[in-house]
Amino acid sequence: MLPATFKLCAGISYRHMRNMTGLRKNAMVAIHHELNMLAGPNPSSWISHVRRRSSLLSSRIEEEQGYNEAEVSYVKQGEEALQKSISILGDQDGWTTEIIAANGDKVLSKVLPDVGKVFKLEVLLDQRSDNLYVELVGNMEQMGDWNPNVKEVKILQKIGQETMVTHEVSGPTPGNVVGPRDFVSVRCAKRRGSTCFLAGMSTQHPTMPEQRGVVRAENGPTCIVMRPSADDPNKTKFTWLLSIDLKGWIPKTIINKVLSQTQVDFANHLRQRMADNSVSMDMAPAC
Repeated sequence: MLPATFKLCAGISYRHMRNMTGLRKNAMVAIHHELNMLAGPNPSSWISHVRRRSSLLSSRIEEEQGYNEAEVSYVKQGEEALQKSISILGDQDGWTTEIIAANGDKVLSKVLPDVGKVFKLEVLLDQRSDNLYVELVGNMEQMGDWNPNVKEVKILQKIGQETMVTHEVSGPTPGNVVGPRDFVSVRCAKRRGSTCFLAGMSTQHPTMPEQRGVVRAENGPTCIVMRPSADDPNKTKFTWLLSIDLKGWIPKTIINKVLSQTQVDFANHLRQRMADNSVSMDMAPAC
């Protein structure tokens, strides 16, 4: 059933099929059914939470009122990225270990029909989910200041409170193994209860055509899920689903190594960023 669900969701990502209301409703029903099947009799807490919050898996018409055709399309793309990501993360079978760091950070991977190879970072961060959400969403354009794997992030357009289109330029890799890459992505940021989501996938935007000297790569579905640890609400279980096509003639062995290491590095850079933020707040003069 899972491959068929992927095909159904992938089908609605094509421009000529996005306005087919019946197909889109079928995709949402299929995702609901798939989550029920994947969760089994003892579903993980975050899947149960998402399943209870059906608004994550359906388009809310009231949010789309007043949007033009292009804006509605971006909202739908962001929701589709989130739906696909939730389905992928809900399936715990078939993952292969790529990296286990000394601190327990772990990167897993699996190959999926119609998607290709995806990577999953699983870490525990000594930060509250709210603080991480503010840093990754509210301060998104500052990511290049603390993550050397990212040269620049620019928000091209915002649609409502939960959808935005961004342009990202990658930073240099050691030995320049992978040359300059950029991405134009639609991102869907949602907070439901204590769980935070940041999903995305490649898109196009009229203000950001392909740049000379830079390879336009593609990503998605991607998704960061942040939820409080069951043992300590001041800590966060942080999961990052990554799916990227870097384009160009790069051996898969190199791609796999670069992407999995990039995820581990990201977790370490994020920890340092949050630690620096805490120090800055502690040193700030009292009002």
